[in-house]
Amino acid sequence: MTYNSVETALEGKQPIAFNWTTAAFFGIIHGLALLAPWFFSWSALGVAIFLHWLFGSIGICLGYHRMLTHRSFQVPSWLEYAIATIGALALQGGPIFWVSGHRQHHLYTEDNNKDPYSARRGFWWSHMMWIFYPHQEFFNYETYKKYAPDLAKDPFYRWLDRNFLILQIPVGILLYLIGGWSFVIYGVFLRAVLLWHSTWLINSASHMTGYRTFNSQDNSRNLWWAAILTYGEGWHNNHHAYPNVAKAGYKWWEVDMTWWAIKILQVLGLAKKVVLPPHTAASSKL
Repeated sequence: MTYNSVETALEGKQPIAFNWTTAAFFGIIHGLALLAPWFFSWSALGVAIFLHWLFGSIGICLGYHRMLTHRSFQVPSWLEYAIATIGALALQGGPIFWVSGHRQHHLYTEDNNKDPYSARRGFWWSHMMWIFYPHQEFFNYETYKKYAPDLAKDPFYRWLDRNFLILQIPVGILLYLIGGWSFVIYGVFLRAVLLWHSTWLINSASHMTGYRTFNSQDNSRNLWWAAILTYGEGWHNNHHAYPNVAKAGYKWWEVDMTWWAIKILQVLGLAKKVVLPPHTAASSKL
């Protein structure tokens, strides 16, 4: 059964067209990332790893996810804007788009029509195909902004939501000036591809395999290797049980690097109102 017919069967509507422009964009980025072996250097690899952490853990996991989507802690406005900008550099969409989609995911988890990346549609749909068959309610600004009104009223976030893509230009220029094309290939294209797929694994794999600590009303799972790739986001069952909590790993061995960064901000006096798991939720000392 094709994805088009799946759309028709699930919604009783005309099938949603495959977006060839989006497919070409992702295809080109993946193709350029495949040039990495011919541009290898240890310093370029180091740049890719560093930016994967900076844009992924700090920008997406800490910024877009725990700070903006769930408001699990608060920081000064200047720092919030700085972290959100780092999230925009991850090339995963603007903050209003990202936050609204994830809030819909939590409101309607695994609903075939209302969850943007419902795992009930299968691994590949929740992993990436939802991007290539775009529902207007998830991709049209006038529709999705209602799920992030706190961000949509802010002129800076509206600007960032419109212009996140062009921010890759100064990143690419800076990397080229520092280390040439090898830094561009590794720091922009390879980094983007690796960060896309590690993030998408939380939508797909972490709703299909792993263990469950809490009996949440969905099939979210704690998946250790996904947690390693996403700096703690893979403790997904914990997160779905208590989505507004800043800490994802509850047991001592559930490593959560993003939580370490939040804790550092808290120690420095920059993170306030940090939401912790309720006493009954944690099976080990926090």
